[in-house]
Amino acid sequence: MTIDEIRENFELLEDWDDRYRYVIELGRTLEPMPEAEHSAANKVQGCVSQVWLSKKLGRNDAGEALLKYIGDSDAHIVRGLVAILLMLYSGQTPQKILATDAIAIFDEFGFREHLTPQRSNGLRAMVERIRTDARETLATAS
Repeated sequence: MTIDEIRENFELLEDWDDRYRYVIELGRTLEPMPEAEHSAANKVQGCVSQVWLSKKLGRNDAGEALLKYIGDSDAHIVRGLVAILLMLYSGQTPQKILATDAIAIFDEFGFREHLTPQRSNGLRAMVERIRTDARETLATAS
């Protein structure tokens, strides 16, 4: 699934209860995270819910660094937000990650008005964690 498909599906769902159910369904599509990956190093700080993001560094055919993620949360809605974030960022180059404004995309979907302040802070913490990984990957490559 792509972010454009999510955007189209969101446009079809006018009621926020339906949108929340859709986000929860997206969370169920996440690749299971091995228990060993539920570590302190992978835990995202700043989230009220438990959230883990595990990064693997790969390379594309051109030899460029790619950041690949798996993620998990103990909260159904947050797990869905993780799924959307991974659709945006996982498997991308650090440059593409830094050029993609996930918060603007989530705002476009209407999440700013429909997430609690704590969940919004957690979402920003997840985005910042991935963007920090991208900056660190670029720094070590130079």
